[in-house]
Amino acid sequence: MAAPGEPLRRRKAGSGDPGPGSPPWPGRDPAGCPARLRAGTFWLTRIVLLRALAFIYFVAFLVAFRQNKQLIGDSGLLPCRLYLRSVQQHFQGWAGWDAVSYAPTLIWLLDWSHMDANLDAIALLGLGVSSFVLVTGCANMVLMAALWVLYMSLVNVGQVWYSFGWESQLLETGFLGIFLCPLWTLSRLPRGTPTSQIVVWGFRWLIFRIMLGAGLIKIRGDQCWWDLTCMDFHYETQPVPNPAAYFLHRSPWWVHRLETLGNHFLELVVPFFVFLGRRMCILHGALQILFQVVLIISGNLSFLNWLTIVPSIACFDDATLGFLFRSGPRGLKDRVLKMQKEEAQGARPTLRYGCMVRQVVNLALGILVAWLSVPVVLNLLSPTQVMNSSFNPLRIVNTYGAFGSITKERTEVILQGTASPNASATDAVWEEYEFKCKPGALRRRPCLISPYHHRLDWLMWFAAFQTYEHNEWVIHLAGKLLANDAQALALLALNPFAGRAPPRWVRGEHYRYKFSQPWGRHATDGKWWIRRRLGPYFPPLSLRDLKDYFRSREWPYPEPE
Repeated sequence: MAAPGEPLRRRKAGSGDPGPGSPPWPGRDPAGCPARLRAGTFWLTRIVLLRALAFIYFVAFLVAFRQNKQLIGDSGLLPCRLYLRSVQQHFQGWAGWDAVSYAPTLIWLLDWSHMDANLDAIALLGLGVSSFVLVTGCANMVLMAALWVLYMSLVNVGQVWYSFGWESQLLETGFLGIFLCPLWTLSRLPRGTPTSQIVVWGFRWLIFRIMLGAGLIKIRGDQCWWDLTCMDFHYETQPVPNPAAYFLHRSPWWVHRLETLGNHFLELVVPFFVFLGRRMCILHGALQILFQVVLIISGNLSFLNWLTIVPSIACFDDATLGFLFRSGPRGLKDRVLKMQKEEAQGARPTLRYGCMVRQVVNLALGILVAWLSVPVVLNLLSPTQVMNSSFNPLRIVNTYGAFGSITKERTEVILQGTASPNASATDAVWEEYEFKCKPGALRRRPCLISPYHHRLDWLMWFAAFQTYEHNEWVIHLAGKLLANDAQALALLALNPFAGRAPPRWVRGEHYRYKFSQPWGRHATDGKWWIRRRLGPYFPPLSLRDLKDYFRSREWPYPEPE
C-alpha cells in the first residue's frame, strides 16, 4: 500500500497525477524509483531464448565441422555416401519421395563425389548463422529455419554418431525457435510480432516431457533408482567423467541417497509446477536450470544439459528476466516498458494481414504439436516406455530420457599397436593410443570439455560393453591406425607411432577401470584410475588381414603414410 504522503510528494514535484488506475511512466514508477516490468509479456524472454538456442547450435555445428569428415566423410569411419546409397537401394534404387522422407537431408541435392566439402559447407553455414543470432540477439523465421534444416541434414546422415537423444532434442527445440520470430524482420523487439503464447507453451510442454520422461524411464528401468543406490555408481561409470566426478564419487553414502531422492523430485514432481500458475512456473524454471547446472558441473554430457536449459527459459516472463538487461533510456528494458505502457493504455498495433496470417500459423503449430504429442504421451504412460525416439522423420516431437539403467562397472577398450613382426612374441612391445577425453592412461586427469562433444569417445564407451561385431567401425578405425591415417588420428589425443613407421599390428584390449581413492596410495602416485585386464576385445590385426573386410563394406583401403 502506498505511503499517505506519496500523492503530496508527486504534486510538489509538479508532475500530474495519472490517477489510481493508470500505469507508471516508463523508466520510473510513481514514487520516482525505477519502474518494474509488468508480468505476462515475453519480449525479453524471446531474446534470451534465441541467444541460448543459437549458442547450442554454434557448439553443435562446431563439433560437426571438426569431426564430420573423420566420421562420415568420403573416407570416414562410416561414410554417409554409403549410407545414403543403402537407403536408395532399400527404396528401389532412386532418391524418390520415400527415400527423402526416410532420411530428410539437403545432401540428396548435392554432389556426392565431394562429400567432405558438402559436410564442411553445411557446418560452416550453420556456424555463420548461429554466430549472427548469438551476437545480435535477433533472428527471423528464415534464419531459424535455415539452422534447423542444416542441422537436420547432418543428423539424418550421421548414423550412429548422431544417435544421441540430444540431437532430436535440439531439432525439436530449434523447430519451436522458428516460430519465435517474425518472417523477415531482423529486430530484437519487432513491435508487430509479440512472442506467441502458443510458442511459449510449446517450450514449456517440451521441458515437461524431457524431465518427466527422464524420471519415468529411471523408475521403470533399473532397480537401483528404487533402492536409491544409483548414484553410488553413476559418477564413475558415466560415459566421460570430469574431475569433479572423481571427488563426488567418494561422497558419503547418505549424500548419494539424497542425490537420488532429489533427482526423483526434480524429474517426477517439479515438472507439474509448470501448469500451476506463474509463480510455480517460475519456480519450475529456476529449479530445472539449477539442476542442469549441477549436472554440467558433475559430468561431460555433451551439450545435453545446456540444451535442456533452453526450454526452461520459457518459464520466465519479462518481469522475471528484466534484471539481465540494463536500465536506461533507449535500452531494451526501457523500450519494453514503453510498449507495456502503450498496451495498458489500450494502444495496440493495427491488425495487418501479415499478423492475421501469423496467428493462423501459430494456431496450426499448436494443433501440429498436440497431434504429434499423442504417441509421445502414450509412450510416457506405457510400462514399456522407450526413450530418445522419434515418431516422425522430421523429429518435431520426440520421446526423451536419460540413464534408464546404470552400469555398475566401468569397462574400457584400449587400442594398442606394435612394430613387432610377430604379434604373439613375448617381447613384442605394445604401445597405447590415447583418445581425446575417454579414460586411458592412468595418470591422465579426467577432462573438462562440456558443452563440446567428442563423438568417438562416447561411442567407445558404448562399444566397451558390447562386442566389436556390433561396432564394425572399431575395426575400420583399427585399419586406419595401421596406416597412420592422418584423418583418423585427428580424432585421437596421442599417436605413439607419430613420426615413424605405422604399427604392423593393432589390437583391442578390454579393461575394468575404477577411480583411485583420493589421497590413497594410487592417487599419491599421480593415478586418477586403477585398472585390471579382462581379456582381448579384438585380436591383433594387420592391414593385410583387413583387405577383404574393407572391400566387402566398400570402405576405402587405407594406404600406409
